[in-house]
Amino acid sequence: MTRQNVVVYTSDGCRHCSNVLEFLEESGVQYEEKNISRSKEYYQEMKQQGVYGAPATFIGDQKILGFQKRQLKKKLGVDEMYHSTHQQAIRNT
Repeated sequence: MTRQNVVVYTSDGCRHCSNVLEFLEESGVQYEEKNISRSKEYYQEMKQQGVYGAPATFIGDQKILGFQKRQLKKKLGVDEMYHSTHQQAIRNT
């Protein structure tokens, strides 16, 4: 899998934001979090992308709004990563 630039716009107290971050952590995906509750600059950045609420996940030039696990998996190739890691683990046993 090629490494992708992943940026997640979040806000304080946002359950869906926490779900996105937890999913990325569990999947071993490196990302940059930009909290719009703590930075007006990040909020303006997000608005310039045509987005007005968090969470908003940008994978390269593609955006996923809210916590859409299936879309995140697809865009990040997470199922493929699991499959190859799982197959490698089977071969090593």
